[in-house]
Order: sequence, then C-alpha cells, then structure tokens
Amino acid sequence: MRSFGRLVGLLVVSLLALQLFFAARIALMAVVDPQSTTFQRSEMWRLLTEQGQIAWAQEWVPDERISHHLKRAVIASEDATFTDHGGVDWDALEKAWEKNQKAEARADKLNLREEQKQAKKPAATPARRAEPKVIGGSTITQQLAKNLFLAGERSLARKGQEIVITFMLEAVLSKQRILEIYLNNVEWGEGVFGAEAAARHYFRVPASALGTYQAARLAVMLPAPKRFEKRPGSPYVLGRAATIQARMGAVELP
Repeated sequence: MRSFGRLVGLLVVSLLALQLFFAARIALMAVVDPQSTTFQRSEMWRLLTEQGQIAWAQEWVPDERISHHLKRAVIASEDATFTDHGGVDWDALEKAWEKNQKAEARADKLNLREEQKQAKKPAATPARRAEPKVIGGSTITQQLAKNLFLAGERSLARKGQEIVITFMLEAVLSKQRILEIYLNNVEWGEGVFGAEAAARHYFRVPASALGTYQAARLAVMLPAPKRFEKRPGSPYVLGRAATIQARMGAVELP
C-alpha cells in the first residue's frame, strides 16, 4: 500500500508539473509569438519520412495585417459564439456528441447488414466497412489548445487535457491574441500554415488584402484542408463559402 501511495503521489506531482509547463508556455505567448505547434512538428516529420523533404509555407503576420474579412469568415464558420463563451461551447459539444452517436449507430447497422450478406457469399470480396462521419463541437480556443500542445488521438484523457489548456488560454490571453495565434498557425493545406501563406498560395495576395469571398473560401477549408485543397472549386466549397459570406456581416470581432 505504501508503494502504491508513492506511485499515486508521483503521478499527481507529474500531472501538476505538466499543467505548470503548459501554463508557463501560455503566459510566454502573451508577449512572444509561438514558433511552431505540436501538430506542425508532427506534420514536418510526416512529410520528411513520406516524401524525403519538407515543402513548407508559413509566415507570421501581426493581427493588424490579417484581413478583418478572414477573421469574420473563420469565426462565422468555426465558432459563431467565439467572443461570448469562456473557451468551451457546452451546447455545441452536446449536439456534436449526439450527432456522432447517431452516426456510429448508422455505421454499425450498415456494417452488420454487410456482414450478413458476406456470410451468405463467403467467396465474395470483403466489403469495405462503413465509418461514421464524426463532427466536432470544438471552439477556436479548443482547436488552438489541441494544435499547440496535444497529439491527434481521440480519448477522454486527451479531451480533458484539451479543456484544461483551453481554460488556461482564455484566462491568460485576450480573445484577440487567441485569434491571432490561431490564424497564424492553423493548417490550410499540405505544408501550408497560417493566413499569410494561405492567402498567397491560393489567391496570390497578402492576408491583409483578402476580400470577403476569398476569406469565405479559406474558412470553408479549415475542417479538412488537405481534402478541400484538391477540389477548391467543388460545388460544396462554393456553396458553403456563399453561406459563410452571408453570415460574416453579423460577426462581432474581439
């Protein structure tokens, strides 16, 4: 029991030390621009191992050199209550969880149906399993917390740590600073990170010169940039961009 107690105590101390490390890094971000994120470093390693080189585009630009249109478009698309919530939109998380549960149930039914068909035709080629379409209810601050410090696996422990870091970000940094760091580090395609690189890559203009529709087009890409960069003019992208553009006028900037 004594050894078990020491182990528990060591785990608690380690966990507290980790939280202090995160808090110190966030406090530093109030005055120093972060040079890279955990997600970016993992992408660099992936590109190096898969392609033998790192094709990378990123340039930090201060808040005043990022188009207000892009800020409004990203908030309208990713987090409509950004200026009002304390880091976590609990209603959005609950709705996302309910939709994901339904999606998983539908996928399970489809897979069971296919397995029953395959049982009657044992020589047939195995059918591809249906995967549930998982949606997120994360706020911009939560996305930043995950990209800055955490790995990409899905687990309750990782989600809990994400929420703790999210509250730290909201407590230490202003909404304006959170949005500035997010827009300078978020992925917009294979090796394309930040608003400046995205604006020049897709539209050949600086981030400060983005118009309303260009900004909306970039905002559409954020949930799945690697997929949307392959079909930037698809009907979905164009239609979704028009919807975001229509919502931008009602967005309040921090």
